[in-house]
Amino acid sequence: MSRVNLAIIGGGLVGASLALALQAGAKARGWKIVLIEPFAPGDSWQPSYDARSSALSFGSRQIYQRLGVWREISRRAEPIKQIHVSDRGRFSTARLSAMEEGVPALGYVVENAWLGQCLWQHVDKDVISWRCPAEVTRMEPLPDGYRLTLNDETTLECDLAVLADGGRSGLREQLGINVRKRPYNQSALIANITPSEAHNGMAFERFTDEGPMALLPLPENRCALVWTRLGMDAQRLADLSERDFLSELQGVFGYRLGTLKQVGARHLYPLTLVEAEEQVRSHLAVLGNAAHSLHPIAGQGFNLSLRDADALAAALLASDKPLGDFATLQAYRERQRLDQDLTVGFSDQVTRLFGSTQPLVSLGRNIGLLGLDLLPPAKRWFARQAMGLGTRPDA
Repeated sequence: MSRVNLAIIGGGLVGASLALALQAGAKARGWKIVLIEPFAPGDSWQPSYDARSSALSFGSRQIYQRLGVWREISRRAEPIKQIHVSDRGRFSTARLSAMEEGVPALGYVVENAWLGQCLWQHVDKDVISWRCPAEVTRMEPLPDGYRLTLNDETTLECDLAVLADGGRSGLREQLGINVRKRPYNQSALIANITPSEAHNGMAFERFTDEGPMALLPLPENRCALVWTRLGMDAQRLADLSERDFLSELQGVFGYRLGTLKQVGARHLYPLTLVEAEEQVRSHLAVLGNAAHSLHPIAGQGFNLSLRDADALAAALLASDKPLGDFATLQAYRERQRLDQDLTVGFSDQVTRLFGSTQPLVSLGRNIGLLGLDLLPPAKRWFARQAMGLGTRPDA
């Protein structure tokens, strides 16, 4: 049996980001960290038309700059220079502009495989080791940490375990951590699209009576589509031929990018707002989708998880208490509570407001969009939320 100071269960984007945020301070303290991940990171990045992507907020860029990885990430990060918000069939629209906000971009769209490759390549192997492919099947609390049993029957003890194994975390359930669920009764259809006209860094948020959609700019003049529909209708769209799918999408989105010429592989994801009722225990922290899983239309989920990881790393490195100290973990949780509550609430309310077909609600959001475009303070607030700066008075 071996022992490490910190075990990160889940070596995906959130777990790897936490490792990077910790590694310099961990090296100075002599900590040993292990990343436990069932899927081996690739040795080299390969371009793919169908690559899944994440929208990084401007605040996330600032975190990755501080961690020394942004320059490499930016090589394939498509900047969002403007966001165009519209409500189908109604007159009002709103535009957010990076120039108006005094930033180089409101956010960036990055292929997950590229982002992961950049993170994994910056891991300091003197501080952080990999157990991969490997999976934790059992977690036992100890007076001074946790004992982890892996799927090869080996065991590992740690002072602090960080659970970052995704929204369907079996370990979360095994530990008796309850979750609050609010189903949207919708599925997100994810695909990449090629339009005939240049997107020029424009992101589109389009709300319809059938559900919201987003088109985000990608390199090579592709766009990442997130189209939210009721479950059965989403499946119908996924089953259409490419020609019929593009025709229906064109009818809903319009011709702001010209003719939609190509669509890649389509994937469906049922949508439910999930929040863990406990995010910290003595010697345990829960991060990423295991802590909170948000509707994707507002693009806030990964950015919130990255801010959590950054704040957790800061709390651990600033503490003079033993790693896993409950008071330290509670202080981290309290620090992030406002950010989480505001971000989850913003994402949920935008989804529910623009998903309603009630006439009074439709009129209210139409007036709200018009007011957003005409009232600079409201527009500034909305832009700060979109940039991941909504709870940072210094930014």
